[in-house]
Amino acid sequence: MAVKYEIRYAGHPEDFKGYDTQRIRKEFLVENIFEEGNINLVYSYIDRYIVGGVKPIEGEKLFLEAIDPLKADYFLERREMGIINVGGKGKVTVDEKVYELDYKDALYIGRGAKEVYFEGKDALFYINSANAHKTYPTKQVSMGEANVIELGSLKTSNVRKINQLLISGVVETCQLQMGMTELKEGSVWNTMPAHTHSRRMEAYFYFDVPEDQAICHFMGEPGETRHIWMKNHEAVVSPSWSIHSAAGTSNYIFIWGMAGENLDYSDMDIHPIPSLK
Repeated sequence: MAVKYEIRYAGHPEDFKGYDTQRIRKEFLVENIFEEGNINLVYSYIDRYIVGGVKPIEGEKLFLEAIDPLKADYFLERREMGIINVGGKGKVTVDEKVYELDYKDALYIGRGAKEVYFEGKDALFYINSANAHKTYPTKQVSMGEANVIELGSLKTSNVRKINQLLISGVVETCQLQMGMTELKEGSVWNTMPAHTHSRRMEAYFYFDVPEDQAICHFMGEPGETRHIWMKNHEAVVSPSWSIHSAAGTSNYIFIWGMAGENLDYSDMDIHPIPSLK
């Protein structure tokens, strides 16, 4: 078992205009999130956000140890974490308290938790972590406890259900927010009209994408967009100056995670579809 990590640096939007496909994928796409028996992490200098995944093996617990960039005695010494299980049943132990997570269940872990273990041979734990200046209680949230928003129409191919899981009103957090958006069959567009929020960054994780299908994720400034073709169980990290939207060759589910200056979900700058370039 190992905790593996890589570091990603923040980029300037003017530099981004010159990136080719390979460079865009290298800087923003997160692949190989789930590797059996390991905890895989990407530490981004964009709001010091961490994206990663855990795939335990049968009969073993995986321990979340501090990685070198944190310069901490333990992983959550100065951070909070959100976990959503996108696989079979699993368990997360936080300072000796066991939380059993079914498919799509979420868990918020507050700053200061010293020992976090993952187990469950069929579980796939997707994790996001952000800096935290205050400690809030660890709390498990099921889909039935989520705040649900239904948006879109078949006419515009974007009927979707937004499940707000780790968000103000459902659970107290310092700056981390996470949720899950499910697109209905026949709908492929998410987050249209596109938006940016200069006070927060965001990461998207796509799953339930059929093996022979793909996601075309759009990012960049509204007047200078680029795309990344993505597969199942891949994520993308978006700076605050970038839109984050996608169309799939089939319907799909994605998990969004945010961190930044505030917890106001509606704090966003909408960019009308005709204005995109």
